[in-house]
Amino acid sequence: MSKPKSKQNIFVWILMGLLVLGLAGFGIDGFLGGQVRSIGNVGGRDISATAYARALQNEMRAIEQQMGQPFPFARAREVGLDAQVRARLVSNAALEAEAERIGISVGDDTVSDTLQQIPAFRGPGGAFDRETYRFALQNIGMTPSEFEDEVRHDAARGILQLATIGGVTTPANLSDALIDHFATRHAFALFTLTEADLETPVPEPDEAAVRAYHEANIERFTAPEVRAITYVSLTPNMLFDEIEVSEDALRRLYESRIDEFVQPERRLVERLVFPDDGAARAAMANLETGASFEDLVAARGLDLEDTDMGDVSRAQLGAAGDAVFALDEPGAVTGPHPSPVGPALFRMNAVLSAQEVSFEEAREELHPELAADAARRAISDDFDLWEDLLAGGATLEELAAETALELGGIDWARGASDGIAAYAEFRAAAAQATESDFPEIMALENGGVFALRLDGITPPAPRPLEEVREDATAGARAQAVEAALMAQAQGLSAQLSADGIDSFAEAQGLAAETYQDITRTDRVPGVPSALLEQLFAAEPGTPVLLARGGQVHMALITDRQPADPGDAQTSRLVGAIDQQIGNAMADDVFAYFARALEREAGISLNQAAIDAVHASLR
Repeated sequence: MSKPKSKQNIFVWILMGLLVLGLAGFGIDGFLGGQVRSIGNVGGRDISATAYARALQNEMRAIEQQMGQPFPFARAREVGLDAQVRARLVSNAALEAEAERIGISVGDDTVSDTLQQIPAFRGPGGAFDRETYRFALQNIGMTPSEFEDEVRHDAARGILQLATIGGVTTPANLSDALIDHFATRHAFALFTLTEADLETPVPEPDEAAVRAYHEANIERFTAPEVRAITYVSLTPNMLFDEIEVSEDALRRLYESRIDEFVQPERRLVERLVFPDDGAARAAMANLETGASFEDLVAARGLDLEDTDMGDVSRAQLGAAGDAVFALDEPGAVTGPHPSPVGPALFRMNAVLSAQEVSFEEAREELHPELAADAARRAISDDFDLWEDLLAGGATLEELAAETALELGGIDWARGASDGIAAYAEFRAAAAQATESDFPEIMALENGGVFALRLDGITPPAPRPLEEVREDATAGARAQAVEAALMAQAQGLSAQLSADGIDSFAEAQGLAAETYQDITRTDRVPGVPSALLEQLFAAEPGTPVLLARGGQVHMALITDRQPADPGDAQTSRLVGAIDQQIGNAMADDVFAYFARALEREAGISLNQAAIDAVHASLR
């Protein structure tokens, strides 16, 4: 069953608030020159050109933050990001029109609560600050009324979505079939035959067998493609010795992170909230007459983890701070005391002493951080210079001679990760390079840069038998051992099926490993997953054989029982099935509903306006 979206909507706006800060100074106000107002219309509801540009920019900036490098609009068009954003805005407009038609809306209190939860709108004291709010919105070209309208529309869409999918559940026949497949319990016995159990020893392979094995497994003995690459690179670590960090800068960084280095005395606290003072006082009375804190938590239908506040300071506890910090015995409870979410009881579980790391002690940690930042800035400052030199025809050797970039070479093959190949960006570029490519400066994830040139390719080639004779001989012998073991096990399997586990084990002098209540969700140490799959599909009493690693596993199902509904693992499986399939079905239902609304409302897009927005983003 899909969960209500109200909390998710709040988190969406929290992320939107963070993007507001990320776009500060980048503003889009007036970017269209006031000429283009709308990119289209859905059921009489305009889709603002500014909203489209802002949504597209937000997506591009989010991708840039993930990639750590620029994500130009041309690339966004290539991957269809613009079409995805338009489709979302069209769907939102249709849903908003339907919500308005049937009278769905939210009040000012809901909007206010949402705004106060967005970190980007909080002032120095940590609370919502209207001036911070106005300034942040101004930087992205929005007014408070526009932003609050967006919050209202989003909340209304969430209510409409919840109403649409409220009755969607996982079909019982599908759920039952999946539970039967994954949670049926199997009991089996396992015998493992090794070379020591062979009735006839396996001789060393002759030349013909070794050559046959080499030819049959030639891919194992094929040298990979090797690429001869010349490169230049520069990383922050390579500049550390040249970077000077001032004492003032270190002290400023220390002061900016003072909360990390100087922590007041704290407590590990659990908070149990009640709907009113009367209920809280009654719970405290029960506690004083013998009930445990755990009993009170269970009576509220909660788990202990729902009450955990972690380690908190006196100030973070607000009005309850003095009372909680007056407790000296772990496990002691005080209350009821007011809290932001209602009257509550507080249990103190541990005292955490105040900690202070002096500037001198923190210096060794802060210095590399500032040096790395300075090195990254220095590298970034020269990025355009290096690009210009390469564009002007400079070779990598000339670039290394004239700049701080260092020259290197590597014979690189897929799977190699030593030296410069430890960077994923270099490996990707090395794999894609051609001999006709011109070197270009590319960024590394740590703020460094590199450029490479492919000098030549040695194609994959089989290695002669004489180079790999030892491995080929060992492989041929292991293959012969497995074949002999499998032949012997096939003869024994009929006897196992006829005699049963105990009689067979006694007659053959083999020890059986027995397993009970094994399901498809279990991973059994020492038992290959391929063998388990064969066992789960086999009928009881039918032996299953698997050769692997110079051994042969011989197993037999002895019992099979239906899923145990009281088992904790089965309960989690039922919950996961209901959630995943229910959510997927709910999402599909809502998507069909949204598409139906779009068709009914009618969609009209202004391509000229869309092109104008795109032109402003190039």
